[in-house]
Amino acid sequence: MLGNREFLALSGTAFARSQAYSTILIALALYADQFNTTGAVEGLFGTAMAAAQLLIVLPLGRYIDTHNAKRILVFGLVFNVLVFVGYAQVQTVAHVIIMRVLQGFGASILWITGSAVVGTVAPDGERGQWLGSYNQVGAFSSLAGDMIGGILLAVYGFQATYAVLSAITVLAALFALWFLRDNPGGKKDPEESTGVETFRQLGRRQAIRALVVFRLGMSFGKMAVITFVPIYARTAFGMSPVLVGGILAGGKLTKAATQGIVGGFTDQFGQKHRFIIAGAFVYAIGTAMIPLAGVASQFGSAVTLHTGGFSGLPSTVTIVPAFFVLFVAYGICGVADSIRLPASMALFVEEGEQFQAVAGALSLRSIAWKLGQVIGPVAVGVIWDLTDVVTAFGVAAGIIAGATLVFGLLFHGEPAATPTPE
Repeated sequence: MLGNREFLALSGTAFARSQAYSTILIALALYADQFNTTGAVEGLFGTAMAAAQLLIVLPLGRYIDTHNAKRILVFGLVFNVLVFVGYAQVQTVAHVIIMRVLQGFGASILWITGSAVVGTVAPDGERGQWLGSYNQVGAFSSLAGDMIGGILLAVYGFQATYAVLSAITVLAALFALWFLRDNPGGKKDPEESTGVETFRQLGRRQAIRALVVFRLGMSFGKMAVITFVPIYARTAFGMSPVLVGGILAGGKLTKAATQGIVGGFTDQFGQKHRFIIAGAFVYAIGTAMIPLAGVASQFGSAVTLHTGGFSGLPSTVTIVPAFFVLFVAYGICGVADSIRLPASMALFVEEGEQFQAVAGALSLRSIAWKLGQVIGPVAVGVIWDLTDVVTAFGVAAGIIAGATLVFGLLFHGEPAATPTPE
């Protein structure tokens, strides 16, 4: 795959998207601290982005299936550069929420288009490995966003950080222009079937219904974790952007190191739904562990590291016990994603291929996620405001576990579909 120029171009897109996503998550923690926001407002940081994506995913999936995916991908990269320019102008909480809406549009274009093209151009019998490796690139990039983005924000501030993200995204757009074939997707004839008919056909599949139900519950819990872990680390324990990035890096490191390998296992052993079930239960365990950070100081003391002022960092960095708990919990969540993600994506691609609507199937995958993502962060934020952190993350973990049980029951009604021979 590393010798395939198209895979490298698509990986560049994944790299730019994931690094920006992770870096801005750390920036959101700084905004929350700077503006002294409540849990409900912090939940809006996640919900605003999800609401925008909820509006765009279905028409976007149909548009990708019937138009030139290369042009859509390049447009998405350019749009994301404009989003970074907007973030550089943020002055209030309202500005942050507006930029999260725009970021949601840009991220959806890159995610759905990139995933659909990878699933389309991957050789037969290697789709799980290609999708897993594509996600693996995104995980490594996200890891870089956690570490490098955290350092940039701590040392140079918002403006310089967004300038770096813009430069990386421009480079990814050039790679896509140079190396990606023209019209790599867009197989479906717009006159052959209406968008409503395509989605109705997909909706009749038992596998699709089971996957959609699962992702609705999974997204509720996971997006609460993604939104609140960096904010929790910053506002409850006063961690620097570097340490917040280090926590997020724990999950990204485990996710990046294993996802391509697990993708190969799903191709080899089949039974992809079992990988999804196992990964989701592991994620619920990691989520339930997060509140333990609040009592970590009872079992350990802070550690002071001397940096020597490297790269403009403070000469000393104090690591509180909560850091280690959050690092381990988020690392477990990363392992969980490695187990379930390649299988989940491969199943959606297989279902979509039957109707020449891979992007359409992936847009259903995305819209199910967005429904939970719209509700999850705000709901968990309100629960946190009314109760405590233990209850908030306990609810998130319980919903993930419940959705997984329902998926296991529904999916057995119909096995994964076999792709229609071309």
